[in-house]
Amino acid sequence: MSDVAAIHNLVQKRTALKNEIAKIIVGQDAVIDQILLAVFSGGHALLVGVPGLAKTLMVNTLAQALGLDFKRIQFTPDLMPSDILGSEILDENRQFKFIKGPVFTNIVLADEINRTPPKTQAALLEAMQERSVTVAGYQHQLNLPYFVLATQNPIEQEGTYPLPEAQLDRFMFAIKLEYPTFEEEVLVVKQTTSDKKWEVQSLFSAQEIIDFQQLIRRIPVADNVIEYAVGLVGKTRPDSLLSNDYVKNYLDWGAGPRASQNLVLAAKTHAAFNGKYSPDIEDVKAVAVGILRHRIIKNYKADTEGITEEEIISQIL
Repeated sequence: MSDVAAIHNLVQKRTALKNEIAKIIVGQDAVIDQILLAVFSGGHALLVGVPGLAKTLMVNTLAQALGLDFKRIQFTPDLMPSDILGSEILDENRQFKFIKGPVFTNIVLADEINRTPPKTQAALLEAMQERSVTVAGYQHQLNLPYFVLATQNPIEQEGTYPLPEAQLDRFMFAIKLEYPTFEEEVLVVKQTTSDKKWEVQSLFSAQEIIDFQQLIRRIPVADNVIEYAVGLVGKTRPDSLLSNDYVKNYLDWGAGPRASQNLVLAAKTHAAFNGKYSPDIEDVKAVAVGILRHRIIKNYKADTEGITEEEIISQIL
């Protein structure tokens, strides 16, 4: 199949995928769009939202529709790295045998990732970056495609360990979940309090998703689009010549080079989802907020004046 035909195929399959997810998940259109952008770009996503917004159900439904294995890890203060990665045990023949942890799957839901200490949070770093884990000096490859979807609760700050910047940077998107509208909530209540069960069809195979990820990598990008993405990231850095007084006034730190890479990659996927053969500047703008919001660090002045990351990014755009 040619790349042009493959892009048309991706557009159709994405529409079918969204329809399948909509059987179970009411609304949350923008959230699902960004998760799919991350999946087909080969990235990870961080979901930030209050409890009860169907984050786990959303990921479970997505995994079923994508035809992928899914495991959920509940992050708690007493969780150990071996609870995630797995550990070596002595078998009946007195040989060391590696027992795989829940990280060995296609989609990992790291629920309330900021509830566990940094040592355990860091256990996911190698898995997210290298798609492998090292236990007792041996490297174990993870199944592909591999995707981490972490959730964070924004309101319960007691007993939480904020993710370090290096780990936040590994997430392609930070996605904010909002409360449903009145009409959506009525629909949710109707669906979840009846005895009707919806079956989710599996629309992809693991290999198909890998093929689509490789297709997106092959999409050509014009130099001016790459320069726009790099310039946009440069504008978030207070000490850069590209930044303006507004950024210098409200930001302590800006985004790093990984943000530029992710902007271009997500812009390619956004273009492909819309049947375009190459991304333009509008595609970069469309993905900018989700990719930059967790990579910029506000200063004390921004906090006291109630300036949000989204406002700062809008001003830069």
